[in-house]
Amino acid sequence: MFKNLLFHANRYILKYITICVLLFPSQIFAQTIDSVKSKMLDEIVVSASRIKEKYLKSPTSIELLTLKQIQQSPTLSYFDAIENMRGIQLITPSLGFRVYNARGFTNTTNVRFVQLVDGIDNQAPHIGSPVASAMTPNDLDIHQVEMIPGVASALYGMNSLNGLVNLITINPFESEGLSIQQKTGINHINNEHISPKLFTETSLRFAKKLNEKWAFKTNFTYQKGYDWMASSTLDLNPTANTSVGLIGKDNVGADYVNSYGNESSNRRTLTLNGKKYVVARTGYFEEEVTDYSINNIKGDFSVNYRLKPNHEISYIFKYAQLDNVYQRTNRFRLDNYRLSQNAVVYQNLNTQLKLYLTAENTGKSYNIRSMAENIDRNFKSDNVWFTDFTNKYNNQNKQGKTIIDALNSARNFADKGRPQPNTQQFNDLITKLGDINNWDNGAALRVKSYLLHTEGLIDLSHKFLPDLQKNGFGLLAGFDYRNYFVIPDGNYFINPKETGKNLTYWKTGGFVQLSKKFLDEKIKVIFTLRGDKNQYFNLRFNPRGSMVYSLNDNNHFRLNYQNGYRFPSLFEAFSNINSGGVKRVGGLPIMSQGIFENSYLRKTIDDFTAAVNQDININKLSQNEAILKNKNILRKNDYTYLQPEYVNSFEIGYKGYPIGKRLFVDADFYYNVYRNFMAQIEANVPTGTNTDSLAFYMYDRNKQARYRLWTNSKTIVRNFGGGVSLAYNFYKNFTIISNTSFAKLKNVANNDGFEEAFNTPRWIINVGINNSTFTKNIGFSVNYKYQESFLWQSALATGIVPKIHNFDAQLTYNLRKQGIQIKLAGTNMLNRQYVSFVAGPTIGAFYYSTITFNNPFK
Repeated sequence: MFKNLLFHANRYILKYITICVLLFPSQIFAQTIDSVKSKMLDEIVVSASRIKEKYLKSPTSIELLTLKQIQQSPTLSYFDAIENMRGIQLITPSLGFRVYNARGFTNTTNVRFVQLVDGIDNQAPHIGSPVASAMTPNDLDIHQVEMIPGVASALYGMNSLNGLVNLITINPFESEGLSIQQKTGINHINNEHISPKLFTETSLRFAKKLNEKWAFKTNFTYQKGYDWMASSTLDLNPTANTSVGLIGKDNVGADYVNSYGNESSNRRTLTLNGKKYVVARTGYFEEEVTDYSINNIKGDFSVNYRLKPNHEISYIFKYAQLDNVYQRTNRFRLDNYRLSQNAVVYQNLNTQLKLYLTAENTGKSYNIRSMAENIDRNFKSDNVWFTDFTNKYNNQNKQGKTIIDALNSARNFADKGRPQPNTQQFNDLITKLGDINNWDNGAALRVKSYLLHTEGLIDLSHKFLPDLQKNGFGLLAGFDYRNYFVIPDGNYFINPKETGKNLTYWKTGGFVQLSKKFLDEKIKVIFTLRGDKNQYFNLRFNPRGSMVYSLNDNNHFRLNYQNGYRFPSLFEAFSNINSGGVKRVGGLPIMSQGIFENSYLRKTIDDFTAAVNQDININKLSQNEAILKNKNILRKNDYTYLQPEYVNSFEIGYKGYPIGKRLFVDADFYYNVYRNFMAQIEANVPTGTNTDSLAFYMYDRNKQARYRLWTNSKTIVRNFGGGVSLAYNFYKNFTIISNTSFAKLKNVANNDGFEEAFNTPRWIINVGINNSTFTKNIGFSVNYKYQESFLWQSALATGIVPKIHNFDAQLTYNLRKQGIQIKLAGTNMLNRQYVSFVAGPTIGAFYYSTITFNNPFK
């Protein structure tokens, strides 16, 4: 398979590089990135404007993580250190998988956030967002991290609505040699579910400058450990049986967060001794049906050729293979999941061209929820199980047993012979169901997809229009084209137009950016206009206007306004999958026509069912009387097909040294207005044909088809916030760093079945102190993080995420002559266990050591 991926990748690369060279016969290059200087005042960034500019003068909020800061961080990697940037929240579905969030509206696959490596998007095609650090540089090859917490779609197009990060690597021409790093750690300290587990990560980087024209580098990382465990027993359905007095551990309709097979599709309302009881099947806890071991590999290889100084062409190949837990709407076990990327970049100081192909193969991965459900159903169908439960309860009731005893006996009887975890029968079922690519009776995730992207950028004013530059003008233009290719698997994706053929989904766009400096360069005004065309939508425009006012060299004020669009991702547009008895359907008309028009909102169906049960159990109405009494609660689905989501974003900020070079301040305030906000609703379609019996169909689960649909909010959704970063240098190289961010959702859900999923704490505070030269060879850092509790909404689980208080610390010892650095560190040092989202794993202390050997070639 690996050879096949390489073959297809190289075939596409050769085909499309020929086309692009014909389109750009002259200078098809990219701007080089200057080395980061020691002082923040002189940092060079490119992400904010896609051209070189000083950090203090960037027109939008941008956070930097420099190489020195990375080395001083107590976190496990630079990727984890991003969490300590202002306004950044990292969600943790897995020890090997962390997800960015900036300024709100996120989930465990944040499709509104873009992750670049040297300007190249490394998202997984079918997901529409990056698989965390799967295909990113390792710690030995990272040079700098640039983070834009906010809208960046005017320059970067699709998806970059609430943030963008650019991970910049080390050029082999600039740094050659051999580096080796070994991390050894331990987690699951004082975990009631499992004994402590070892973690190991081995990385290397080898770079060689062959001569003035040729250089190459290669990187490799192998990671092995035991993942954080998701084991919450919080009941998501605690009021199911309040009308019959069954609450807490007596609730036979309980839906525990990390137990699967007892969700709404696995529950029925049974009539037992004249009363209505909501009864759920027993289900299995996540730890019983998944493997928490981590075995991750990633590596890359690049060859760089310099035609002449500042003119460079490079070929890059990246590969990643994952075995760990991952989460979308459900949680998945990734097994032999593979990503690869081939890229060609041609660059000089004025222009650039990037061309790359990303390939994704989900390997032998499986849906944990579907696995648990179908182990139960493989043992006994729902109809048989609920019949056995009912008959046993009635029998126990006749014998005079209490309600609780009768219900417990009924469950034990219905579960008799049920496969038990850690037995050969159970393990054989996991193997069998994990290879059935149909979530109605199996659990396999079998997706093969590709992303082909090409883009160009040209700084017209630098060389081609020098008179413009002399007069303070800048003119930048760029284009991009992207096409997704999915091989339909019949379960996750289908081709709705041409059965058996690959599904494609393309977009193209471009932008022009004009800048002008005034008043001896004290004021810089930037205007950007972008246009994007999607295969299924008309041309849309994204304007951006920015202004930077430099009071002096040390104090700079910025003002920024832009309008950003986001087209539906591949999954939002084309998904077509049964999951837990709910069919998740993409929001394009070719996928969901007829469903929107004939469905009823699930929220109103649940309210209707609860009201009917209440009237039967307490008010002693007959079932028919209760249904007719409450039928007006039902509400027809008034949402419709997906349209692009767009946002108007306003931001002001300040960056500089207000009272001398010892104190650095960066502050911003933003206000966003979302229209056509994309999210999901649940709606059911009655399967009966008699319109007069609609309410009766909606009370009978067997007479309705359940859907989860991608659509747009009718409400204008607003959020606002801001933050302040401070860095103060004092006595003998001590530095105190602090940042505070605030985020607030102004409009809340209208309880109409629509899920906004802001999923962001109002307050996040980071405080740290460090000294890299505390003594001649010793450095240290200590960080504290506070995160306020917040509401988490998702299809898997909704609830309150408790507040977080974390301490991280590290101590480094440098043997400079030998090129060795030793680090002892820990995150969540006090082992105050927490979750970063509802249904996610519990995260405890992680203690580790790092030994890094660096042998630069002379």
